[in-house]
Amino acid sequence: MARNYKSVSKHKGFTLVELMIAVAIVGILVTIAVPSYSGAMQQSRRSVAMAELSSLVLFMERTYSENLSYQPGGTSPTLPFIASPKTGSDKFYDLTVASTATTYTLTATPKGAQTSDTCGTLTINHIGVHGAGSTKCW
Repeated sequence: MARNYKSVSKHKGFTLVELMIAVAIVGILVTIAVPSYSGAMQQSRRSVAMAELSSLVLFMERTYSENLSYQPGGTSPTLPFIASPKTGSDKFYDLTVASTATTYTLTATPKGAQTSDTCGTLTINHIGVHGAGSTKCW
């Protein structure tokens, strides 16, 4: 008796091996993409903090040109903004100023998700010297 092969239906679909290969490829892509994304986010937040520090340098120099002192009235000036780039518990840097009549140091201290940044605390002083954990930070 001859077999009729046309009557046997062929099942189409994925085998377990094919599915596991696809899952492995997706897993490899995720392990590459997530750290890269996190690094890009940290770098962009650091760039915002550096831009704000640069704006504060202009503020401090304007204060000096108006008062011939970085400490008008004997106290450190109130910074015009201290939220980088968000306010409240979601902000990524705390901006502070330490000044005397003739010098100042502006500091951006990482906070929250930014604390794992390798650059750490960013500083700039009255003569334009940048300070950070690494030369690539500025």
